[in-house]
Amino acid sequence: MKIKRLNVRLSDRRYLKLQSYAATTDKTITKLLEDWIDSLPVVKEIK
Repeated sequence: MKIKRLNVRLSDRRYLKLQSYAATTDKTITKLLEDWIDSLPVVKEIK
C-alpha cells in the first residue's frame, strides 16, 4: 500500500480540540482521520 501525505490548515482552537479528543480516546490524530474517512459513504463516479 502506498502512503500519501496530507497537509491540513487548522486554527489553533480546532487543532487543540482534535489533539485533546485523540488523547482522550487513546488514538492518534491520523487514526481519527482514517476512521472518519472510512466512515464516509462510497460515491459512484460520474462519467
